[in-house]
Amino acid sequence: MRALVTGGAGFIGSHVVDRLVARGWEVRVLDCLDPRVHPKGRPDYLPPEAEFILGDVADQRDVSQALRGVDVVFHHAAYRDYMPDYSRFLRVNAGGTAVLFETIVDERLNVGKVVVASSQAVYGEGQYRCDSDGLFVAAQRETAQLEMADWEVRCPRCLRQAEAVPLDEDNPSPANAYAISKLATELIALRLGRLHGIPSVVLRYSNTQGPRQSPYNGYSGVLRLFTNRLLRGHAPVLYEDGRQRRDYVHIDDAVDATMRVLDDPRADYGTFNVGGRRVTTVRQYAKILADRLHFDGELVERGEYRVGDCRHSVSSVARLMALGWTPTRTLERIVADYLDWVRGRSFDHPMAERAHQVMRARGVIQKAAASAATAGAR
Repeated sequence: MRALVTGGAGFIGSHVVDRLVARGWEVRVLDCLDPRVHPKGRPDYLPPEAEFILGDVADQRDVSQALRGVDVVFHHAAYRDYMPDYSRFLRVNAGGTAVLFETIVDERLNVGKVVVASSQAVYGEGQYRCDSDGLFVAAQRETAQLEMADWEVRCPRCLRQAEAVPLDEDNPSPANAYAISKLATELIALRLGRLHGIPSVVLRYSNTQGPRQSPYNGYSGVLRLFTNRLLRGHAPVLYEDGRQRRDYVHIDDAVDATMRVLDDPRADYGTFNVGGRRVTTVRQYAKILADRLHFDGELVERGEYRVGDCRHSVSSVARLMALGWTPTRTLERIVADYLDWVRGRSFDHPMAERAHQVMRARGVIQKAAASAATAGAR
């Protein structure tokens, strides 16, 4: 069998490459080696057995070359950060997926399955329950609310604080450009896949963590952001109040899920959450890392928030577990494995601080006008 992994030099994609090589597959990688993620070029962890094509997933010539003789496609190429690069999100994420399917159809290629990497981000603020008014899909929190350091989601009817519930696959509600582009990616893959008889599967990964998360990308990922600061002797910086709830999934569990939907035809044309089940606040995560790295300083809170962030995101994985998958690695294992990987790598550049400055300058990071104490007293 021969597989194409778009974005195969990246975090999740490269681990998928490893798993396929271990299975004895022929593997081809298509990756643009974005310098913000790969400033040193092709990473040394890519196996020599994998064929590598330097190219753009939104360029039909590159995609056509990469698809030759391929049986299965794992579509992991994507652009992600918090910058207002709206056209780039759509060009790379949605446009690249359209080019992929256009090429398969136009050239009448015999591709047996396409597994598409999507994101928990498509849920936006997510799904909530109000004690008085029941379940609802939350709208994006408005600037006026965040300016008052009023972080929690409120019921649109009674305005009381609501409780987040596990995110189910049937209720996406994207709130930022990245999330919009990923939902568009899903629709392209599933609708065009069914239209043309190309079995396709969408995996909405939660916060996937572990070795190979680029230490050079300062725009997303609390594990690398917090680790970068801690290894340089600085405290992690918390947005909002750090009590945002998340679920984190180990990269090996995420790849297990990817192989599960590859092997199980019941997954065809389906959408599945890939999460870690355990609920952890960002603050708790920062403390776990700080303890592991023997940092006893205080966490930094500036009353800042990122425009387009959601408050709580914890995915239900019941649908994927029904296919026989379950996450088994703990958050502590995630931290240990990542720290083992970064030891000996350079953290002599303040990438997190630079990214913070750029995001602030471009209006991505805002500061609340009111203090959290004032908001809590209302």
